[in-house]
Amino acid sequence: MRRGACAAALLAACACLAAAPEAITPFSKAAAAGVLPAPWTVQGVPRVPLPELALVDSGNGVVLRSHVHAAAGAAVHPLHAEAEGATLAWRWKIDRVVSAADMEMRSGDDFAARVYVFFDVPLESLPFAERWKVRLGRLLHGDSLPTAAICYVWDNRHAPGSTRWCPYSNRVRMVVLESGTARTGTWVAESRDMAADFRAAFGREWHGALPAINGVAAGNDTDQTGEEATAWFSDLRLEHTR
Repeated sequence: MRRGACAAALLAACACLAAAPEAITPFSKAAAAGVLPAPWTVQGVPRVPLPELALVDSGNGVVLRSHVHAAAGAAVHPLHAEAEGATLAWRWKIDRVVSAADMEMRSGDDFAARVYVFFDVPLESLPFAERWKVRLGRLLHGDSLPTAAICYVWDNRHAPGSTRWCPYSNRVRMVVLESGTARTGTWVAESRDMAADFRAAFGREWHGALPAINGVAAGNDTDQTGEEATAWFSDLRLEHTR
């Protein structure tokens, strides 16, 4: 069975928290046409082609470009940072939406652009039923299926502000930030409150201090629909107010 990108093993690069940095390495510090700056790595989906990832000059600095054609994957960055008081900000641009995508169906789980945030929620802290769901999911989809992640997406049809559980995993909450074609070809700035978004997604089951952020990722995918799309991502900046 083909595995959707939101249930892929994207946490593999985020497993070693002891060595994870407290800040996100900027793309803009690297050279155009060069390699991804460490500790960014490329993570894919088994038996699915990788995206074509490249550092390119946007005219206003070096950015990440991800081109997919029936492909899926992301650039992943391990991290160890507090979620409380944190804001994640970035700019992104796409050339087109994935016209046949539908975020409510496994067969339509494709997006022109995605940005993930992974949270270090211990499996043992989840309710009994949720622990078993995750364990079953890991048997089907791999040991790195996240225990908690938010996936910000550029959708084709749902209104900005819409949220859904990933059709492959209820441990990944998808949040639509942009939708449709009105802003394709245009750089769009985003800024998200990590604490507010985590509580909105997982607050029903999580009490006490927020878990740490243990990774971020940027990419896109069209492995379900077979379509073609390109996305560009500026530096991802995690800023704290305290």
